[in-house]
Amino acid sequence: MKMIHRKLIPLYIPLSAISSLLILLCLLWDSIPPAVIQILVLICGIASLLLVILWRRRQRRQLSDLANNICETIDALMDGREPENYHPYEDSQLSKVQGKLLQYYDRMQEGKRQSEQDKQTIQELVSDISHQVKTPITNIQMFTNILRQHQLPEEKHAEFLKTMASQINKLDFLMQSLIKMSRLETGTFALHMEPGILYNTIARAINSIWAKADRKSIQIDVECDSRTIVTHDTKWTAEALENILDNAVKYTPEGGTIRVSVRPWQFYTRIDITDTGIGIASEHYNDIFKRFYRAQEVSAEEGVGLGLYLARGILTLQKGYITVTSKPGTGTTFSVFMLRNCRKYGS
Repeated sequence: MKMIHRKLIPLYIPLSAISSLLILLCLLWDSIPPAVIQILVLICGIASLLLVILWRRRQRRQLSDLANNICETIDALMDGREPENYHPYEDSQLSKVQGKLLQYYDRMQEGKRQSEQDKQTIQELVSDISHQVKTPITNIQMFTNILRQHQLPEEKHAEFLKTMASQINKLDFLMQSLIKMSRLETGTFALHMEPGILYNTIARAINSIWAKADRKSIQIDVECDSRTIVTHDTKWTAEALENILDNAVKYTPEGGTIRVSVRPWQFYTRIDITDTGIGIASEHYNDIFKRFYRAQEVSAEEGVGLGLYLARGILTLQKGYITVTSKPGTGTTFSVFMLRNCRKYGS
């Protein structure tokens, strides 16, 4: 507005002079001849009219300049360049309008970048899915063709059917995992948060992997107060813990031990899942939480590399987080931190 005030100074001076003259006429009305008063009033009227005309012309010129400057700013933004006439620290109407246009432009650019990032994520997801689904489908097709084209002994026939069933189960597991991953990445993963007994959630997760652990004679110890209450989604939290426990069973040798211990803190409840497995090298701590990541030394084991990725995503949605410490050849500890009083949250 300072710029506009400076432009109004030439109009302000004659207006002040006319006002002063009219006030003087009122004070000296009785001592000035009527003819002189008429002439002075006429002069003041003509001068006021001229000033009004000049004022309107200046207003039109200012509006035209403002519109032209705004158009130039929009043209510059459309071309992806900084407006030449932008003065962010100037207190004027033009600067205010330009500032809002730049804010809008920045938001549009951020939306464009997010859209490109989402597109890239979808492309990577489709590529990953194609790669993961290809192997079991190829195996199923191969065994189907063998069974159709060859007369096999009963034992071999049964073996092939068993292998096909295994591949079908693997494909089903993969598709279910991919659906969960897709929901997680697209923000359609709904959680139902409510206070619940954490011991029951941990028991639910352990029940899912108990048979696998029993086949390998792995002992599972749990240290958790049955009165510990945490606001969480029971179903999905159990699945996240199950994924961590499943990895512990998978990579712990026969006769090993898995220990689950719970320690309430002031704001978080900490769940440590410790195994006596093969361990993880420190340089791979971040890699193990990436989707489809599988270390070379465990490539022979069953799995698609989504368990820890999903576990971290589920915990993050509940405002929790997960860390890992490990020593190769000794064992691994996954530490899960969950807010003790997390409000209802979903996406």
